[in-house]
Amino acid sequence: MNIIFKLDTWQEIYHSLRNNKLRTFLTMIGVGWGMFLFVSLLGAAKGMENGFDKLFSGFATNSIFMWAQNTSIPYDGFPKGRKTEIRLPDIDLLKKKIPEIDYISPQNSRGNFGSPPEQMTRNGKTASYTLTGDYPIGNKISEKKLIYGRYLNDADISGNKNVAVIGEEVYKNFFDAKLNENPIGKSFNIKGIFFQVIGVFKVPRGGGMNNDKTVFIPLSTYTKMYNDGDKVGFFAIVSKPDADLNIVEDEAKSTLKEKYRVSPDDTNAFGSFNLGKEFGKLTGFLTGMQLLTIIVGTLTILAGVIAISNILLITVKERTKEIGIRRALGAKPSEVRNQILLESVVITLTSGILGFIFGILLLMFINFLTKDQDKFPFYNPTVDYGQVFGAMAIMVILGLVIGMIPAQRAVKIRPIEALRSE
Repeated sequence: MNIIFKLDTWQEIYHSLRNNKLRTFLTMIGVGWGMFLFVSLLGAAKGMENGFDKLFSGFATNSIFMWAQNTSIPYDGFPKGRKTEIRLPDIDLLKKKIPEIDYISPQNSRGNFGSPPEQMTRNGKTASYTLTGDYPIGNKISEKKLIYGRYLNDADISGNKNVAVIGEEVYKNFFDAKLNENPIGKSFNIKGIFFQVIGVFKVPRGGGMNNDKTVFIPLSTYTKMYNDGDKVGFFAIVSKPDADLNIVEDEAKSTLKEKYRVSPDDTNAFGSFNLGKEFGKLTGFLTGMQLLTIIVGTLTILAGVIAISNILLITVKERTKEIGIRRALGAKPSEVRNQILLESVVITLTSGILGFIFGILLLMFINFLTKDQDKFPFYNPTVDYGQVFGAMAIMVILGLVIGMIPAQRAVKIRPIEALRSE
């Protein structure tokens, strides 16, 4: 392959491509567009994946949320429409009956599930926010990004302490955020009870799974305030990593139905949201997008490479006399063949690199437009350079293979026939 290192070879390729600018440009568009699609779609799929990962960051995606509703079937002497319930002792029962459960976090709330928010006051300012009674383990379900202080601990629960972890919006309303006022140890009023701030959390860009207009207090304090006893609004059930969440969900409902004397066929008595199942659908969709991107990009690149072969066939026909003269002057068939193949590789590689560059520029532009969009699940669109270089290598190999067609056509041209062609 000494032909690669000859200056004359590259000069001939340059003059050949320059003399057919429009044809060369149109040929390059096919391959370049294929690589552009491959890079931009692959990066966009990764950007969505990163966006959803950030949205669910710090959240236990292998979790189920379960709450009590009304029965829809009469059973064991109880009428239809009976209100069911879940209680704190059910935690130990569920963990005993279902070994696949890792841990359970109970919560009660005002301001969620259709209930009105709770009114809160500080220094003459009054506002209504979501009030949630939580356990320390609740922070493992949905981790809060603390900008001040700490989250609830076991001592807060056992001591029924009047302490609170507030969202950033609550902090900005009740304290002087512009002067970075430290709220730790300071108090505000809920239902005539003063609560001391022990922490402030911030919802990350992209939304996360928390609401920064929420106030978290110990569940024991919450139930005492509202005289709820051991009743719980809902359970967040987290399974062990290798467990089947659908089975855990069904077994949890069956256990609760048995305890509270609900028909096994009643599908309305206990409501649930299987986050793991929904998250699995989402990841499956993103994986499918990436696979579709690879297929579409590869087929587009292949179509472009085939177009290069066709254009080189036309070029060989137009250069019949030139090739005949070269053969008459002693050019070997391998030199003619390699010349055509090299032109194919140059066009293919140049087109691929340009497509790659424009694809990266598009991803950078989209990332710039969406970086301040808090609710849009798109973040840091990147491409796997291994996949890109792999596609580039396949593209060059295809260019060589398909370029053999016009190259062989050039080799078969006899010098005497070529000189008589015009």
